[in-house]
Amino acid sequence: MGTPAFAATILGALIDAGHNIRAVYTQPPRPAGRGHRPQASPAQLLAMQRGIAVRAPVTLQGEAEQAAFAALEADAAVVAAYGLILPRMVLSAPGFGCLNVHASLLPRWRGAAPIQRALLAGDRETGITIMQMDEGLDTGPILLQEPVPIDAEAKASGLSSEFAVLGGRLILAALDAVAAGRLVARPQPSNGVTHAPKIRREEGWLDWRLAAPELERRVRALDLWPSAFFETGKERIRVHAALELPGPAGGVPGTVLDENLTVACGEGVLRLLRVQRPGRAVLDAPAFLRGFPIRRGTVFPCPATS
Repeated sequence: MGTPAFAATILGALIDAGHNIRAVYTQPPRPAGRGHRPQASPAQLLAMQRGIAVRAPVTLQGEAEQAAFAALEADAAVVAAYGLILPRMVLSAPGFGCLNVHASLLPRWRGAAPIQRALLAGDRETGITIMQMDEGLDTGPILLQEPVPIDAEAKASGLSSEFAVLGGRLILAALDAVAAGRLVARPQPSNGVTHAPKIRREEGWLDWRLAAPELERRVRALDLWPSAFFETGKERIRVHAALELPGPAGGVPGTVLDENLTVACGEGVLRLLRVQRPGRAVLDAPAFLRGFPIRRGTVFPCPATS
């Protein structure tokens, strides 16, 4: 049960290990691309390639969907970034229950965006948890965990790919151990709980009143979606790489300080290294400025505060 590329990698690990996959549950196709045509999820595409039945219900709350799930008589359900709430009848239907591959060291970063929230917070370590699911939000007991250090230049896209491979390895170990009775789940600690709510599009707007290190983390944390961005004139420019620099800004936050696209922040400065206009290619700052000059002294607006 999963939707994005993260889930597809884990599905691939299960298939390659020889597990009999009764069905793949995934989010329904969503409009995407310039034509806004419905596109199947990465998990669905892989399942179709491997000849596995795909189900994409809008919800699992109805009795008919729950009965169809129970009728699979699965030994276990593997859940990875699925995106739907699993009701009690679904959680209890498989023989060994529902096992979740979660991209954090629970109980830290319970919720939809654990990788992004760890990067935004400046965490030095995160990891993968294999959890026995219950009706709470990532509150179930822990089966396996493996920590992973966060490199100073790590991006959400890279961590997601790395964690998908690690998650695939750990879920295979957990399934074998649970089936053999060698693995006992342990309750999550009651201390250290934090939450990782879903990323909102407006979080990508760089607020120059913040410190440069925080903005640089935002660029790396939101590279999968929605990308960090700033506005100038009527253009919304995405930022794909940036470098935070120390020292006094020498201008109000959002002021362009030089010809290298260095911008004043609330603390320190942020040099924008790779940027992109809407519908255009991603460019290094010098090439970008040759085609879209931004003069020294230009002030980029900050998002409105609530």
